Amino acid sequence: MDCARKRLVSYCTVGITFLLLVSSSWAQDPQEADSTFHFKFSPDSLFLNVGDEVDVTIQYLDDENNVQPMSFFLYSRGSDRQARRALKITPRRSDPTGSVTAKVKAYLPGSFTLTARTVAPRDERMQAGIPVTVAFPPLDRITFINPQEKLYTGTTFAYRTKVFDTANLERKEVDVQLTSSKPEIASLDPFGNLTAHKSGTVSLIAKCEGLESRLDIQVKSDPVKSLELSSDLLEARTGDVIHFKAVAKNKRGETVTDALIHYAFVAKPMDNLAPAASGQIEDDGRFVAETPGLYTIIANSGSHMQKTTVRIVPRNVRQKIEIVGHGAVLKVRTSDLWVWEGVDGRDYAITGTWNANGEAYFWDVTDPSKMTIIDTITVDARTVNDVKVSEDGRIAVISREGASNRRNGIVILDISNPYDVKILSTYDDELTGGVHNLFIYANHVYAVNNGRRYDIINIEDPTNPHRVGRFELDTPGHSVHDVWIQDGIAYSSNWQDGLQLVDIGTAATGGPFKKYEEVPMPELNSPFFANGSPSNPVQFANYEYPSGWNHAAFPFYSKSTNKFYVLAGDEARPSENIYAKGLRDRIPGTMTGWIHFVDFTDPKNSHEAARYQVPNGGSHNYWVEDDILYAAFYQGGFRVVDLSGELMGDLYRQGREIASFLPTHADGFIPNAPMVWGPQPHKGTIFLADMNSGLWAVRLIPNNEGGTN
Repeated sequence: MDCARKRLVSYCTVGITFLLLVSSSWAQDPQEADSTFHFKFSPDSLFLNVGDEVDVTIQYLDDENNVQPMSFFLYSRGSDRQARRALKITPRRSDPTGSVTAKVKAYLPGSFTLTARTVAPRDERMQAGIPVTVAFPPLDRITFINPQEKLYTGTTFAYRTKVFDTANLERKEVDVQLTSSKPEIASLDPFGNLTAHKSGTVSLIAKCEGLESRLDIQVKSDPVKSLELSSDLLEARTGDVIHFKAVAKNKRGETVTDALIHYAFVAKPMDNLAPAASGQIEDDGRFVAETPGLYTIIANSGSHMQKTTVRIVPRNVRQKIEIVGHGAVLKVRTSDLWVWEGVDGRDYAITGTWNANGEAYFWDVTDPSKMTIIDTITVDARTVNDVKVSEDGRIAVISREGASNRRNGIVILDISNPYDVKILSTYDDELTGGVHNLFIYANHVYAVNNGRRYDIINIEDPTNPHRVGRFELDTPGHSVHDVWIQDGIAYSSNWQDGLQLVDIGTAATGGPFKKYEEVPMPELNSPFFANGSPSNPVQFANYEYPSGWNHAAFPFYSKSTNKFYVLAGDEARPSENIYAKGLRDRIPGTMTGWIHFVDFTDPKNSHEAARYQVPNGGSHNYWVEDDILYAAFYQGGFRVVDLSGELMGDLYRQGREIASFLPTHADGFIPNAPMVWGPQPHKGTIFLADMNSGLWAVRLIPNNEGGTN
């Protein structure tokens, strides 16, 4: 087999990825380095109101208070992840002069730290900060978010409120007290549930810190005389969604359309072993069980009740994992991978390296049992984090972070002969902060730049790349980690700002919804036909969730249900996972987070439908093919999950996991420690990149004995 050959653009192991500096949960606060240099802030503290904007001068000085050339990042820190959104700081990165006057605008109340941190290798960084206090605006109003104004006697309804201040910010920390003006007509429990007792008018009173809001409720005699309860299934597997429908009837047999109906269930497990049967039922009658057993579903409206029983059996989808081959990479960490069929019909893979020597390895994987490195490209970087290949298999693009000249950017490669890879060009214009992730789509590279935006670079002539557009949010402290493109839509993962769906050419393809009908559904035409293009990216939908951990996204059209999901994966490091200096490369890491299944079938009303959360593992990258999820969960290893049918609830607890695999190697970068970065299925084989042990190839083997739940 040919020996690996190296081509040097230039080489230096300086720097670290911007994601580690700013955006990712991998980042740790730097230790204050022993140095005579220090930061000076003028003023040295801030007290602001929401909406205030002030100038702060920050200088990097030596021990004689002379300004020293240095570039540094500016950002907000606080006790929770929302701190980054509290202050908008412009610029977020200074030029190299060592001095900057930044504008600081307050968006959220609380106590924060305006932090400056030098752009330098981890062990050489300096940071300092000043306290920033943003006053809480006065409270303005209490709003009932579900103002049910009519109840029937005997029924119960849960009332909820929101409190807003004069800056129109929701104040979740404020405690609202609810009382009933006439408890004999309708009374409250401690949790906001109002039960109607007799006909009449009652006021629900909400109070907090001098504010008051009233909701008048009319209680009428209950017209319901009976309930009918039906379901679409009498027996199902764990994880299957059963649709129950309860219909209220009056004494004439007519449907009472405004009757309040509540659902509940009682479960009896199949055996006497713990845990007991468990499941989830929604207000619309959708039910899913996590464990086998008999489940009695109860529908209730006032004094009327109806019930029915269904049987839940084990899902039995387990299969075995067969190791096909291993391409060991033991001296450096492995980052991302890409597998493709070359123009010669053979199969190849490319893997990057993390916090190492700026190398990308090219593999012949035609025979996965004998994967071999056939070429190596070395560039001026510490990390080659992402690697992607064009649709025609002729061009690869790799990302650069930690370049010696701090210009970073991307490197474009001719891979028409993977045994003899050639560098065609580099592109680093305004990409100096580092490219952490990228995607190739229709002769354009979408490069996540400096953790803040993605630049769109035309590579129709790969020897002459040029920028044609970019996408960046304008929210305070905004950041982006990843971008994935399918059917003319860019799906970016923007941490606290969540998923962003951006039209970059959907008008020509109809977007993912073309798969539902010959043309997109009429009600969806407007948001999708936004005339987006690479030079004019147009955001049309988004979804954010409270943790702010949105790290990666993957679009998934469910063939079995005609639903369109976007998988939003977390990345988070436990706060207690702090390494002593020098031990990071010797102690196995731990990560947390899960995959959120966001239903975008109607992009104007996106919502979370399900989750997949692995105990003692954190999600990273993943792939969906033919209703099967292939997921990397860092120390939790590689996971294969059944996504067939409607998705609801906790997929892990429902027994949807098909298989799992923990790749380890006694001589790994960290020995015997799985740290799976990403998977990709290719021609019946699943290829995995593991940070500590390199490239793996595995296959699923059906379990003839029938699997377990």
